[in-house]
Amino acid sequence: MAGEISEAIKQMNAFVEKVDEPLKKSFQKPIQPREVYNDVRESQLIGMTGYCKKGRPVFAIGVGLSGYDKASPDKYVQSHIQMNEYRDQVLLPNSTKKHGRYIGPCLKVLDMTGLKLSALSRIKILTMISTIDDLNYPEKTETYYIVNAPYVFSACWKVVKPLLQERTRRKIQVLQGCGRDELLKVMDYDVLPHFSRQEGSGSSRRNNDQMIDCFSPNHQFHLELYDYIKQQASIAKPVAPAKMGSFHVDVPEQDDEGTVIIQTIETALHSMGNESEVENGIANLRVNGDQSLRLQTTGSRNED
Repeated sequence: MAGEISEAIKQMNAFVEKVDEPLKKSFQKPIQPREVYNDVRESQLIGMTGYCKKGRPVFAIGVGLSGYDKASPDKYVQSHIQMNEYRDQVLLPNSTKKHGRYIGPCLKVLDMTGLKLSALSRIKILTMISTIDDLNYPEKTETYYIVNAPYVFSACWKVVKPLLQERTRRKIQVLQGCGRDELLKVMDYDVLPHFSRQEGSGSSRRNNDQMIDCFSPNHQFHLELYDYIKQQASIAKPVAPAKMGSFHVDVPEQDDEGTVIIQTIETALHSMGNESEVENGIANLRVNGDQSLRLQTTGSRNED
């Protein structure tokens, strides 16, 4: 087992090196086709259940039953970043406006139902996601509540704990059972994740008082998030390739001084617009490595 964990950490580190600032720009691109997005949602169980008593968004995460096995790792990372950015750009500002005071962090409830030692094989992607939060969103989560922890949680925690930043470890609280009583101190019953409403409920896909649980791609939160990402993509300005100034000119037969050729090219350039760019273009124009045609012709005229 130790060898497998070591190899997983090596793979995770290699994957971390591939992530840089451009990845955050993936927020502007929806995961497509929609079927792939649904696959991500079915294997990366996360959703929003509402707001706590202080107005902070509450996110539910089904750690134990998230397989991360239906899409490529970059899709899960992209999805995670999109949720973080949507939280920061939409949910938190809206809550701040509603309550008339600044609301910065969120709360996360992590369900460990179904957790097995085999989950350590997913340590690279889980640590990748936690590293993104540590480095780019360090103060955006106030508390991580861990609920429904099975006996194997202690063994998994010994492996994961050293990989987390100290500031993150200080925010983690392991609650007894489904954590309902403790969570009700900070949120109303209707905001409780379905897996914390009764003992043994776990990360079930359905619940008697929630027709569609928060993990479903058809939940209101995920529908609004996906629509928002598509909207952002539609208004984002594409980066146009730099104009290299290539164009076609029918070159006449060269006279002794090259005057006819340079006049033909100059006429074509002027038809493209910008006078200063035209002058600079002609001044530096070379043919087969020879000196500037402008210099050649100017020199010839001055001699005359």
